[in-house]
Amino acid sequence: MNTRFLSLVIVGMVFIGCGGTKNIANNLAVNTPIVSAIHLDKVADDKVPVSINPGRFTKETVVYRLPKVIQGTYAIGNYGKYVDAFKAFDYNGNEMQVDKIDTNSWSINDAKKLDKITYWVNDTYDIEEQGGIGKDTPFSPAGTNIEPENYVLNLHGFIGYFDVLKNNKYKLDVTAPKGFIRTSALQKMGSIASEDGRFETSSYIANRYFEITDNPMMYGNLDVEEFQVGDIKIVLSVYSPNKVHSAKSLKETMFKMMQAQKAYLGDINSTPRYDIYLYLSEGKEDSPKGFGALEHHTSTVVVMPENIPEEVLASSMIDVVSHEFFHIVTPLSVHSEDVHYFDYNDPSFSKHLWMYEGVTEYFATLFQVNQGLVETDEFYNKIMGKIQASRQMNDAMSFTIMSENVLKQPYKDQYLNVYQKGALIGMCIDILMREESHGQRGILSLMKELSNKYGKNKPFEDDKLIDEIVAMTYPSIGEFFNDHVIGDIPIDYNTFFEKVGLEVGETQIEANYILMNGMPIVSGNPQDGTIFFTEMALENSFWVEQGVQANDVIKSIDGKELTLQNANQLLQEVYMWEPGKDVEIKLERQGEEVVIKTTTTQGYTMGEGLIEKADATDTQMSLRKAWLKG
Repeated sequence: MNTRFLSLVIVGMVFIGCGGTKNIANNLAVNTPIVSAIHLDKVADDKVPVSINPGRFTKETVVYRLPKVIQGTYAIGNYGKYVDAFKAFDYNGNEMQVDKIDTNSWSINDAKKLDKITYWVNDTYDIEEQGGIGKDTPFSPAGTNIEPENYVLNLHGFIGYFDVLKNNKYKLDVTAPKGFIRTSALQKMGSIASEDGRFETSSYIANRYFEITDNPMMYGNLDVEEFQVGDIKIVLSVYSPNKVHSAKSLKETMFKMMQAQKAYLGDINSTPRYDIYLYLSEGKEDSPKGFGALEHHTSTVVVMPENIPEEVLASSMIDVVSHEFFHIVTPLSVHSEDVHYFDYNDPSFSKHLWMYEGVTEYFATLFQVNQGLVETDEFYNKIMGKIQASRQMNDAMSFTIMSENVLKQPYKDQYLNVYQKGALIGMCIDILMREESHGQRGILSLMKELSNKYGKNKPFEDDKLIDEIVAMTYPSIGEFFNDHVIGDIPIDYNTFFEKVGLEVGETQIEANYILMNGMPIVSGNPQDGTIFFTEMALENSFWVEQGVQANDVIKSIDGKELTLQNANQLLQEVYMWEPGKDVEIKLERQGEEVVIKTTTTQGYTMGEGLIEKADATDTQMSLRKAWLKG
């Protein structure tokens, strides 16, 4: 699983984009459901009351936990931090003593008398303004929202587990106003209306705690569309507070994308239903700020800005959701014991983020050119972008060591490289396999073979996977792993491009209005609080045509004053500009005001790009065709 995010800061824009088994002897029978309830009808101060009835215990002491880490985030979430007024009650209704062990854990003695526990849950979206993204606040698509019009129910933020009962079934009751639209892939058992008809309780069943964490819900004023892609039912749920976008407006884009993905995957079928939950943030102070997605096995939660233009939203959804959907290959069908038996309080991590995230990101990039959704030049530009981004990270670090230690420094800061170098590792393996098999095999066929060998209910042994892959493929794959995945030797990508008749050279490439070659063309002065164009702006043809000069201070954009405090939001809007937009920018140049009123056009710059060699041999061109279209 993975998190991908889009976050604009003054230094740049980045797209991004397991449980332990326990002995349950002398405790409840594994089939006894834990009855849990979320009361959206009793919300107070943006807090939701939750109750948990585990049935009878035969142990003297039990521990209840909310997750410290959830699958796919590779970061500490500490969901217990958002719990207030945790209480336990015996069968006579008396409050029992509870000892808080740590941020996420509560110990209850004399558990044979325990009837139920209750607590209140704060949402995380409102708190993002206090902690900020990356400061121990859950990434928005992994977070929770509690507001009158919308509830993002990432259930790991509401429902916890008893250490000894993670494999028990859960019965979940969610009570909400009757008019709410509700979507969930969890098996629904039925609904009951309240006596006054104002509320409705929907009951769901989960076979174990993993299914609680793996099946998010959305309740509220939603827009929902359903469509069929092959034998997979797709459910698209959209919350747009100001009705800027709708599920209907996105349906065709999602259908074409997922139809192309299904065509690319062929006979890989691991889920009959896939849910897409899209929350559009209206940009208020208490709105979510971590844009991107968190994938689950059969769904994904996406958070994007509501003011994003329709074309940009469609393009972003293709990039982000396609990545998440490809996770039905790995880790859903191919995963290690660390994933299969995930420990939410003390997790261990697999060595193979190069596969879970890297190969998945590679598929999400390659399938678009394979299925004709983008031209080869755009695909080449994306590959070059990943090379450039990966070189801003530590390019001489073992990927397997980084993966195993992803929560620790210095590896934690290198996590984003799984979407850059990880995807490039997938590309290199793909090209090698195409070369060795004369175009007949690639990394997709390898993943299909692994899927057939394992599948969603059979994990592989983490330490043996690479040896298995080498035995299934070619010695050259083993050499590549030893040097560049297990080892720390940087990859010479020119070696692989040569095989398919490509070379790196200077070429004209499209330029964004605020970023070029992955770097911002503005900077900030913390002393006077101003933001100004740098010398890099003079390499962008659009801004050159407008007469922009280096050190021009940007005073306002479309009537909105630009400051260090609102730079995230305003520069993000500039990042999303499309050609054909009327804009007004006020500058200050050496004490004088300069006003630019214009209609945006596509800008260009010169930079490194992938070029098809004019003298490529028939063998190279044949291999390139097999790589891109095979």
